[in-house]
Amino acid sequence: MLSPQLQMNIPNVVEEVKAAFKRYEQALMTNNITVLDELFFNSPSTIRYGAGEESIGYQAIQDFRKGRNPSNLSRDLQNTIITTYGQDFAVASTEFTRTTLLNKLGRQQQTWVRTCEGWRIVAAHVSTRDLSR
Repeated sequence: MLSPQLQMNIPNVVEEVKAAFKRYEQALMTNNITVLDELFFNSPSTIRYGAGEESIGYQAIQDFRKGRNPSNLSRDLQNTIITTYGQDFAVASTEFTRTTLLNKLGRQQQTWVRTCEGWRIVAAHVSTRDLSR
C-alpha cells in the first residue's frame, strides 16, 4: 500500500510525462543526440541497460549515443503505459517492434524524475524477447 500522501496518476503529471516520453521517442527515431542527451539526468548514477550494452553514468550513455549506428531506428510502439507516483516520479513502459528485429519483441522501461530542468530519465532498460519459440 502506498503512503496516503502519494497519489498515483495525477492527470496533469501523466500528461507531462507522456509529452517527455513522446519527445524522447521522436529524438530516438531521428537520432537527435542533443535531445537524447538532454533527457537523461546528468549524473554518474544514471544507468541505461541496452539490448547489447550497459552504460553506467551519464558520460557512458553519451558515449554510447555518439557511437551508435543511426540507421534503421524506426520502430512501432505498443502497450505503452505511463504510471506516475506523486508529482515528481514516473515509470514509462512500452513494447516495440522493428523490421530489423525479426521474431523479436522489444521492451523498454524508463524511470523518470522531475528535476529543476524538467523531466529526466534516471534509469532505463531495453531488452528483446524471442517470439519464435
